[in-house]
Formats: sequence, C-alpha cells, structure tokens
Amino acid sequence: MGDAKRRKEAMGDNYGKEENILPWLPITKKQSEQFVNWTTRGAWVGIGFLIVFWLTIRFVGPAFGWWQVD
Repeated sequence: MGDAKRRKEAMGDNYGKEENILPWLPITKKQSEQFVNWTTRGAWVGIGFLIVFWLTIRFVGPAFGWWQVD
C-alpha cells in the first residue's frame, strides 16, 4: 500500500481538506505560501531600492556636483 493510501485511511474524512501546519498556530498551508510570496516580493523590491540608492550615490550625485566620491 502506498503512502497516500495510508494517509487517506489515517485521516479519514479530513483527507484533502485545508489544515493548519502547526496545531497550536492557526495558520494554514495556503496562508504560509502567501506569506512566502509576499516576503519574496518585498525582498526583491528592497534589492531594487538598494541598487537605485547605490547608483544615485555613486553616479547621479557626483554628476550633478552634489558631492564628490573619492
């Protein structure tokens, strides 16, 4: 018997339904996936801002005479 069949027998009517990842924490698997997607997107936005900031400090400011990079 395969693992899926064993799991289906063990879970009974709850097989295939949304369940909490941790029993004491009311977060479902779908919510955890959404959290990972949002934080990944936020990380990329942060990296983009860091690149724009660095380009401004390194090239834009000195080009306009705002400051000098030694």
